Amino acid sequence: MADPDSEWGDYVLLRPWDEKKFLASLRKAEETPMSSLNPDGNRAVLLCSTTDPYQVIKHPDPARAKELRAHAEFVIRRSLELIREFSSINVRILTRSPLAKRDFDLFKSLGKRLLFGMSLPTLNNNLARIYEPKAPAPSQRLATLQAAAAAGIPVYVALAPTPAEVGEADLRATLTEVKKLMPLTVFHEPINIRAENVERIEQHAKLLGVTLNTAVFASKEAWRDYSVAQLKLVERVAGEVGLSQQLHLWPDKALGSQAAFKKQRDPAAYRAWLETGWSRISEWPA
Repeated sequence: MADPDSEWGDYVLLRPWDEKKFLASLRKAEETPMSSLNPDGNRAVLLCSTTDPYQVIKHPDPARAKELRAHAEFVIRRSLELIREFSSINVRILTRSPLAKRDFDLFKSLGKRLLFGMSLPTLNNNLARIYEPKAPAPSQRLATLQAAAAAGIPVYVALAPTPAEVGEADLRATLTEVKKLMPLTVFHEPINIRAENVERIEQHAKLLGVTLNTAVFASKEAWRDYSVAQLKLVERVAGEVGLSQQLHLWPDKALGSQAAFKKQRDPAAYRAWLETGWSRISEWPA
């Protein structure tokens, strides 16, 4: 690729599989004492933090595309099988892809050691097409979560990152559907994008005839004000639909800056509110 940022979503770097190295890494993880781990991690491996584990691999040569897809599928499945058989480590899946359904049988075999989650910042398919043009539609993600919950797989939802255009009505519709899934946790984080990406997203939106609320990214102060308001709004709506206990806010560290505290009427209460999100240990199946 010539420009990794602008071409994001058009490429994927597939690692070669080395089972010996994977097992060595797994043994090292298994032997890591709890005192060396973040309690909020619930002693779990996350698939995946930067790259979706379930995605379509494209290649101009159909035969090569098939081969690469088979390799990607094998790496994920084999990883989960080895974690299940040779460790007591938990697994947290995070994806946007309905392709995860092909491994539901494997998820179930891990029982309460596995949590399955999807990013669902909005149920507005048109809005999602602007911010996540190459990702499956929110309606498809919701259907996948519903199928997982129906199969008895413990689920969570990442209401993140919510676009600036998402208001109370949108949040209420999304959280009402999420409530039906009986999720263990609902994470929330307002969108925070880099300046060069704002322009790129705005240009894409114009092609679709949509005007975005990019004013929230005009300055650090504007973004902080927006983020606090959005977190508070989600907190209120979640309470009204019955998800207060499950909601885990992810306030950005920038919201704890001196400039942010100066704007608060009650800095002590504001700090306590931030600390609640920062220090919370998210749920895991009992």
